[in-house]
Amino acid sequence: MTSAVPMPDHAVTHAHGVPNGTTVFLLHGAFGAKEYWRAQVRALAQAGCRVVAWDCPGYGLSPLPEGFGVDLCARALARLLEKEGGARNVVLGHSMGGFIAQRAWLHARARIHGYVLSATSAAFGKPDGNFQREFVRQRVAPLDAGRSIPDYAPEMLRRMMAPGAGGEAVDLLISTVSLMREETFRAAVAAIAGYEGREILPTLDVPVLCIAGAQDATAPAAVMEKMAAKIAGADFAALDGVGHFGWAEAPGRFNAELLGFLGRRGFLG
Repeated sequence: MTSAVPMPDHAVTHAHGVPNGTTVFLLHGAFGAKEYWRAQVRALAQAGCRVVAWDCPGYGLSPLPEGFGVDLCARALARLLEKEGGARNVVLGHSMGGFIAQRAWLHARARIHGYVLSATSAAFGKPDGNFQREFVRQRVAPLDAGRSIPDYAPEMLRRMMAPGAGGEAVDLLISTVSLMREETFRAAVAAIAGYEGREILPTLDVPVLCIAGAQDATAPAAVMEKMAAKIAGADFAALDGVGHFGWAEAPGRFNAELLGFLGRRGFLG
């Protein structure tokens, strides 16, 4: 029931320039929290957007809800859109946040006017598939062996980036993920492994940007390009020399693609 869905923790940043009437919702991935969007919040606010960055249910200070999964989080996002949404709402979802963003279309279609889908896909597959089992095993095996998230997270995250990735935004990503609770980490990995939402793509009738990292092995650019092809009129961009965390590995180029899309599609006017 709707009343059982938690309201996520969130922070609102108002436009630094002339308000343009667009609110951008920032949804972090399975490994993260709202704090790591600093470069995007700054760029969007300077462009006149109102920004809402959330901690997904179970992240930040909120307890892990019973029945945690993509649909529960999507229903929480629908509540947040109802509470904080404006005249034009764009949802930017990264990785698992992209799953949640897409799923929210089923619960809050009238409140979503555009999407930016970063390093994500329309489905992950069956939880008992070989790829899915290996994905889960690789990410929880170090925890099962007694390693802590602060010890393990930097190594895991750097494997998901392009070689040589660094800078302030990468450091912020690593420090943010290192604060995650183990129960949330495990629940998020399990939720990712079972996601299926391919039936949603053909129903999206709002502007969409799919943005990938050319060196991302987790959400390959070729997969994202096929995803974009199944959404009528969607834009696609691949960032060269970038892995799974384009917004942190190359924040300037990521923000240029983001603001270019928003400008082309009438969200900045």
